[in-house]
Amino acid sequence: MDRIKDKIALITGGSRGIGRAVAMKLADAGAVAYINYRTNEEAARDTLRRITDGGGKGKLIRFDVARFEETREAMAAIVDETGALDILVNNAGVTIDGMFARVREEHWDTVVGTNLKGTFNCCRAAARQMMKQRWGRIVNMTSVVAEAGNAGQSAYSASKAGIIGLTKSLARELGPRDITVNAVAPGFIDTDMTLAMTDEMRSRIIEQIPLERTGTPEDVAGVVAFLISGAADYITGQVIRVNGGIYM
Repeated sequence: MDRIKDKIALITGGSRGIGRAVAMKLADAGAVAYINYRTNEEAARDTLRRITDGGGKGKLIRFDVARFEETREAMAAIVDETGALDILVNNAGVTIDGMFARVREEHWDTVVGTNLKGTFNCCRAAARQMMKQRWGRIVNMTSVVAEAGNAGQSAYSASKAGIIGLTKSLARELGPRDITVNAVAPGFIDTDMTLAMTDEMRSRIIEQIPLERTGTPEDVAGVVAFLISGAADYITGQVIRVNGGIYM
């Protein structure tokens, strides 16, 4: 983890769930964790408190990843303040579930706008600085449903599948500047998105998981930290599945 120490890291959607676990993991490894949030300032402050209580360094930064100009200005502010932007973890995401025949256009636009366009916005804004530095690490959060699909999640699945294509293309473009771009595809992870399920629904899903348990945000954070570390310097353009074997 020495590679992470003192690096400037931006984690979008860092106020809770997987984003919080990633921010805490990177800060624990010595990075300065910039915690992005859009609306839930209280949760973001709680993430920051946990980091500082553990002796780590972090800051809050509020912007909407779906808005390119806001994103660009936020990235520029980080660079102005620190002189660098070394690590980007694109975790911000939303889902509005519903059977395809009933999907409303505005719901489709919201999901794709945050998940896919938001990832594009952040990558585009960060890549300029990383190319100047001739070094950078980008990790994009996709999902098991990007590859397996899921009834009632056409917009979410499409947005997350798009992230895989974006990841592979950027890996080819940015590789010559020593910038790696990888994706992490979580499966059934205990987050706010899954806690709303009934016990019966959870049991049915766990029955399909060879490891016979749900994942934790920390399971995902460990893989993200690995992809940023020196041990993963020759890994780029890959999709790492963290799903307990539910999709192989």
